[in-house]
Amino acid sequence: MQTKKKVIGNTILLAAVFALTVYGVFHGEDLGALKDSIMHADIRWLIPGVALVTFFIWGESIIIWYMMRTFQIHLKKRICFLFSSVGFFFSCITPSASGGQPMQIYYMKKERIPIPVSTVILMIITITYKLVLVVIGLGILFFGRGFLHHYLKEILPVYYLGLSLNVFCVSFMTVLVFHPVMAEKIIIAGTHIFEKLHLMKHGEERRRKLQASMEIYRETAAYLRGHKKVILNVILITFVQRMALFAVTCLVYRSFALNGTSMWDVVFLQAAISVSVDMLPLPGGMGISETLFLKIFASVFGSLTLPAMVISRGMAYYSQILISALFTMTAQIYYMFRRAQIPE
Repeated sequence: MQTKKKVIGNTILLAAVFALTVYGVFHGEDLGALKDSIMHADIRWLIPGVALVTFFIWGESIIIWYMMRTFQIHLKKRICFLFSSVGFFFSCITPSASGGQPMQIYYMKKERIPIPVSTVILMIITITYKLVLVVIGLGILFFGRGFLHHYLKEILPVYYLGLSLNVFCVSFMTVLVFHPVMAEKIIIAGTHIFEKLHLMKHGEERRRKLQASMEIYRETAAYLRGHKKVILNVILITFVQRMALFAVTCLVYRSFALNGTSMWDVVFLQAAISVSVDMLPLPGGMGISETLFLKIFASVFGSLTLPAMVISRGMAYYSQILISALFTMTAQIYYMFRRAQIPE
């Protein structure tokens, strides 16, 4: 019952945020002129953009497949692609991408993958996924001062907030992994304070869950120490995966036959948006992503900024939802069919 309420709540939130985004972006705009501008985009550049989105989803499936093998679990790549699709679909439609991993663990369990193994793998994917974003964000901050103040001047507070939240998240997860005892003491002490202040109810069940979580962090730390080369390869794959998604906007730029802005500038502008919105509690950064695009890409696309945003966001986010939704349904049908043949 609680799960159904959560699904209904997330659906209502997604619909509300989407409606507000559509209203905020298109209110007062000439929709006929917008449609004409979009129709002038060269589709020969846009088709590879959808391919990059598919590559982005496929990249995580390769990481899952690769890391599973280090646990002597040999899965077919297409099964890992289903896991990846499930993760991206539920991450896209839930606040702070909170729904992706629980659903991936649910489907991995159908392959009889132990929950501690799937949890460790997904924990490492989360850490490396955010680590790559932090590295890019800090790189822009320290080595792209001119870039930062030329393109991002209007959104610097949001950029600094997003980067700070990501740095904090990665730092906190690193402490949890490599100093689980210290982290456990801090969390227990914090929980005790909240209970004393009556901001949180006392609960032994919560403490048991905390103990179980700490065990997962210990296992993650052990894996990281014993598989340094694997982690390095995962970081490299994640970097390529992320850059592929950022490059979608480059193809949109080329589809309008524009020139004058470096392709790398376009890629890192899109990366700056991801840094800014990644930790915000909105499904897929919906609303804020569109607003930031319209602000920072105005000097790049000029009068075509709105149609460029519609196409870029449509491919990078909404086509990602559609592609991952398709394969999430495929996963559901596949496991329903298999269960009918072979009871789990």
